[in-house]
Amino acid sequence: MILILKHIDIEGPGTLGEYFQERAYKPKHIDLGRGEALVSELSNVAAVIVMGGPMNVYEEDQYPWLKAENIFIQNVLKEKIPYLGICLGAQLLAKACQAPVVKSPMKEVGWFKVFIEKSDPLFAGLDKTMEVYHWHEDMFSIPGQGERLATAPACPNQAFKVGGNAYGLQFHVEITRGMIESWCRSYFKSNDREKQNKAKQMLETYDQKKDIFNRQAKTVYRNFEKLMMEKIE
Repeated sequence: MILILKHIDIEGPGTLGEYFQERAYKPKHIDLGRGEALVSELSNVAAVIVMGGPMNVYEEDQYPWLKAENIFIQNVLKEKIPYLGICLGAQLLAKACQAPVVKSPMKEVGWFKVFIEKSDPLFAGLDKTMEVYHWHEDMFSIPGQGERLATAPACPNQAFKVGGNAYGLQFHVEITRGMIESWCRSYFKSNDREKQNKAKQMLETYDQKKDIFNRQAKTVYRNFEKLMMEKIE
């Protein structure tokens, strides 16, 4: 069983969900923001994927389920279950490893380049420089037992790995055009002309780069699937 943890309706698995559908997987979705419960048994879990959200990892008073999610991720790591955390999901992985999550040197919203620093199975077949989509104001620190895999000038920690198969990506590989539109509607004020111009620019860039972007994403998904299959076997 593949578990996908969500924190808010509009930040779902996107093209990652489409990939699983094409491959005939049927992931179990758990929406923590809606109060759905985490599974208590991990023996039949092949992989855990944790999506993004507008909340911060340290806002446990406002989002009490963050405490249970932290313990759950720690148990996933103990069982060496393949883990992929995207944006908030990456920050939660760092938190589970006792690494601080702090304000990023620069709030990244839009398209930015990241640079792969180390060869790793998750990034096999990808260029060393990728243009990817971001929407975050916090940044994870690299856990003592982890290693940084990708960086960028504005936000130095972009991807990291813990153990053999747990990954955190600060950027979004899963977005679709519809997701960008819904995030802009939800997170930008409708009367802010500067933000509306930025939304238009982000969508135009997506239209220009979507084929390359989706190929990159599919390579990441395929590589993660290989790690998952190794765990099953």
